[in-house]
Amino acid sequence: MKQQVPKASSSAILKTMKANKGKDSKLELMVRHALWREGYRYRKNNRQLFGVPDISFPNLKIVVFLDSCFWHACPLHFVMPKSNTSYWVPKINRNIERDIEVSNHYLEDDWTLLRFWEHEVYNDLERVLKTIKYFVDEKKKLK
Repeated sequence: MKQQVPKASSSAILKTMKANKGKDSKLELMVRHALWREGYRYRKNNRQLFGVPDISFPNLKIVVFLDSCFWHACPLHFVMPKSNTSYWVPKINRNIERDIEVSNHYLEDDWTLLRFWEHEVYNDLERVLKTIKYFVDEKKKLK
C-alpha cells in the first residue's frame, strides 16, 4: 500500500520536494557526463537490473549507485526532519533497508557494487570517476 506524501509545512519545503528527481539528477548527470566524455559507455537507470542502478555496465557485472545524503541517510549529513516524523522515519528507514537488500543482491551474485554518497561526488568527483574507471578497466582486462 502506497503511503500518502505529507503536505509541505512551508513554501521552502514545497520547493525542495518538487525539485527532487527520481533520475537524471544533477548528481547523476555530473558522473555520467564525465564518464561519457572519457569514452566509457554504460546503461543508465536500467530497469532490468534489481534496484535500478544509476549507472551500470551489465556485460562487466558492475553497478553504480549515487546515494543522496538525505534520502539514503548519510551518517555524516543526514538530519531527520522534525515535522511529519510519522511519515519520514519509516520512509527513510525503508530506504536504508532497501539499500542493504540491493547491495546484498549484487554482492551475493558476484557483481562489483560501487556506492558513492552525494557529498563524495560533489567534494571529489575525480576520485569517484577514478574508482569507477578502475573497476571497469580491470573487468575489461579479464574479458
